[in-house]
Formats: sequence, C-alpha cells, structure tokens
Amino acid sequence: MSNPLLFTQKKLGNLILPNRILMAPMTRSRTTQPGDIPNQLMAKYYAQRASAGLIISEATQISCQGKGYSFTPGIYTASQVAGWKEITHAVQQKGGRIFCQLWHVGRMSHSTFHEDGQPVAPSALAPDAQVWVVNEKGVGEMVDCPTPRALATQEIQSIVEDYVHAAENAMIAGFNGVEIHAGNGYLIDQFLRRSSNQRHDQYGGSKENRIRFAVEVVTAISQAIGPEKVGIRLAPFITQRGMQDEEAIDTILLAAEHFNRLGIAYVHLAEADWDDAPVVTESFRQALRRKFHGAIIVAGNYEPEQAEALIEQGLVDFVAFGRKFISNPDLVYRLTHQLPLSPINPDAPLFGGSEQGYTDYADFQQLRAKGAI
Repeated sequence: MSNPLLFTQKKLGNLILPNRILMAPMTRSRTTQPGDIPNQLMAKYYAQRASAGLIISEATQISCQGKGYSFTPGIYTASQVAGWKEITHAVQQKGGRIFCQLWHVGRMSHSTFHEDGQPVAPSALAPDAQVWVVNEKGVGEMVDCPTPRALATQEIQSIVEDYVHAAENAMIAGFNGVEIHAGNGYLIDQFLRRSSNQRHDQYGGSKENRIRFAVEVVTAISQAIGPEKVGIRLAPFITQRGMQDEEAIDTILLAAEHFNRLGIAYVHLAEADWDDAPVVTESFRQALRRKFHGAIIVAGNYEPEQAEALIEQGLVDFVAFGRKFISNPDLVYRLTHQLPLSPINPDAPLFGGSEQGYTDYADFQQLRAKGAI
C-alpha cells in the first residue's frame, strides 16, 4: 500500500495511538450469568486484538434499564467493574488501549429485561425492530420490541446521572476513556430524531431541543472524567429501526458544534454498509470537519485502500474495523505486511456461545506454523 498513513501514529485525546486502525465496538454476548459480568474469556478475546490503535469495547449498558439484549455486559455493579478490570489489564499488558462504549438502548429492548415490562424511550413509539433474547430454554432468538413508555421529563436527569456513574466506573475499571453510543437507533439517537422523538417539552420539537439530552450527557461525563477521555458515536446515515429523519444530518452537525466546544476527543461515525445504503457525501465530511475540530473516526466495512484514501484526503483521522477483527485478531500485522485475511466462520455463533468463533481464530503466524497457509 502506498503512503501507508494507516500505520502512522496519531494523537487521540490524551493518547498517542501507534496506528490509525481501530477495533470497532461489536456485541458478542459472552458475559457470565447471572449479572452480565465480563469474564476471562472476554479478556482473552480483547487481548488477542490489542495491537489495534484503540479498542472500543462492545456496547456496555449503563443500568438495568439500559439493557436490550441477552448476555451483554454492564458497568454499573461492583462485579461488572471487577470483570472489566481483568479485561483492561489484559489489553494494557499487551501494550493496547481500550475505551468503554456506554450504552442505553431505550426502546430497542424487550419486556423480559424490565420489572414493569416496559422499555423506555423519548416517545411511546415502537421501533419495528427485533432484539436477541435467550428464552427460558436457553435458546437465543430474535424477538419483536414492544411499544415503550415515554420518559417523564423528571426521569431524564437520572439517566444522565447513570451515564456519569458508568463513566466513573469505567475509569475505576482501568479503561483509557469512554465512547458514548449515540447512534444505531438507541436511546440518545432516539432523542435526536423527529421520527422517534415527538415530545412537547424541552427535549423535543426543535433541533436544539432534540440534541439537548445528548449534550447534557456529554457535558456531564466530560466534567466527571475529562473531555479528553470522551468520544461519541453517531449514525446519521443509518435509518433502520424506524429512524428515518430528513433533518438527521443538520441535527448531527448542530450537535457536533456543541461537542467541539466541550473539547471531547473524537466523533465516531457509524456508516450504513448494506446494499443501497445512503452515501456519505464528501460535503458532509467537510462540514463535519468545520464543525468539529477533534479526531474523526469512521466505521463502515471499509477496505484498507478506502480507509487510506479517506485519511490521505484529510477527511478522517482513524478507521474502525469490525468484522475483519473478528476473524483476524492480528489485523494490524496482516494489513501492515499485506497478508491474506481469514474469513469469519459462518458456522460459529456471533452472539453467545464460548470459544468457537470468538477466541479460536488463529493469527497469521499460528496458521503458518500449522501449515494452514
């Protein structure tokens, strides 16, 4: 690869990352039950991938109320924090860096996860989507999301406090920082979009009102742990889960101005990567650069050559890879030396399970030693 900017150092917040190849957050549902507790298997998985410039952890619920899928980790109990400590230590022992992605799913949930049987959201509108739930027989299946209840205005501040508590726990657990998940149709994204936010209080209506919750969360976390340790993931081009909104781009750019003033480390764009997905225009990328002066990360099933081109054009600073890291724990090494990549095992579970399809992918040197390549 010519002009390999992907393999150069770059500052992110208060960190100097050794390369621009980040590991994207990916839900894998391997926690210990009961309690959604991170474990040694997860520590092995993340440590195997520690050569990434930065690992962004799988989405991690900030509270019981924030849960939407079976076996996903939390960071609101002492046991969960202790489990994450083992993971951050394992990553950092290998020379890596890791941020915790903080998550409240909002309406992307199921009644079985809530004592009153109702997920919460800005408005009582069902998402026309499904979540992965393990039934009483121990079998995971995709089930429809019910209609949520609308949050009362006075409840919203307590959720902001839950985010802060989770961020503080992430620091106790040894993370290098946190990423606030504000995309993919989850709670903060639900507040941002007209299609999911039909409130008539200070959190609904105008774009300024719809970004209010996001800005409050980012502000509170920045004050608690320092803005240089904070990033946010946004997904204005993802319209699944009932998230269509003609104002999504303008809303995100307005929010980016606020995030810029707060001085957070980065904005992470999750881009749609399915057939006929909306195109992320160069004009949008340039507008985001003007509004936000911190680092910009993108993720969207990029090939290395595409990632290199975006960095070379100055439109982004880092590229996060997801699926390629699943089956190539040594992805950085393979890209550096232009080695072939291993495919994902189609017979192994992505969600739930144990080692298969999780920690059993060999690195290139192991494959060579076995004569497999």
